[in-house]
Amino acid sequence: PQSVPCAGGHRCCPRGSRCSADGESCVTDLGTGTRRAPRAVPCPDGQSECPDDATCCVTGSGAWGCCPMPQASCCADKVHCCPHATVCDLTRGRCVSPAGDTEVPLGTAFPAWKRQPPAPVALRQVLCPDGRSACPDGATCCQLSPEQYGCCPLQNAVCCGDGQHCCPQGTTCDLIHSTCTSLGGSAPLAALPTAGDVKCDEETSCPDGNTCCRLSSGAWGCCPLEQAVCCPDHVHCCPQGYTCDPEGSSCLQGGGTRRPWLRKTPALPLGGQVTQVTSGNVKCDETTSCPDRTTCCRLSLGTWGCCP
Repeated sequence: PQSVPCAGGHRCCPRGSRCSADGESCVTDLGTGTRRAPRAVPCPDGQSECPDDATCCVTGSGAWGCCPMPQASCCADKVHCCPHATVCDLTRGRCVSPAGDTEVPLGTAFPAWKRQPPAPVALRQVLCPDGRSACPDGATCCQLSPEQYGCCPLQNAVCCGDGQHCCPQGTTCDLIHSTCTSLGGSAPLAALPTAGDVKCDEETSCPDGNTCCRLSSGAWGCCPLEQAVCCPDHVHCCPQGYTCDPEGSSCLQGGGTRRPWLRKTPALPLGGQVTQVTSGNVKCDETTSCPDRTTCCRLSLGTWGCCP
């Protein structure tokens, strides 16, 4: 309602915003800065999205459409939709509440638009207290020996006193029983991998399966891809066989194919529940696994990620 038409007559923006110069987005002025508007609701196909106050519904063609109301009911005819907590009465062309005390006309879905591909992965790392070693983002540095640090694959983890294991935040190491204990129960201790499977230089290394890339500071960062391409901005990286496209903030392949890369971070225990932090409890395939009580999900390039 009360939308702003864009040049060309094919696109429009919500009230209170304006069309960007390239006609590809809606911009809301906030003082001296600008932001994109409106926020979007991603549809289940992972490629389409709807406005923040709409609901994704499948259309008759099999594509996704947007019902112009939040948490709506999608009708079986794949054309119409009804407000939240009402049901479609297609025979009478009405939306009816279960109690029968409310009736409104059916709404009509409009086409969803394609999502913008996310930017390539950002290089992030956690610097260990020795100032030389580093662990991937989302991990915790734990001292293995006076000269060496290891990486616990959990954020804000508890480093055990034996210099070999770690436990989730909010638990304590029980070295006698080899468990992480909390008020709710216990789980086996996780063995600490050493920091440094991929050697960057004489003093720095990255985890196995990563690529060393220079950060803008000149220090080493870890790209979570094997044989990755380090982007010239010293912030991003792309999979092997791709080039960095600074204009499109994406990874470009020879033929014009663009592919985003999503960063996989270690899954964390939910609600303080103790989970086993060793890798290998949920098997994804012959070479890959996720922690206990997580689910293997494919990332955009076909590799495995862990849903907590």
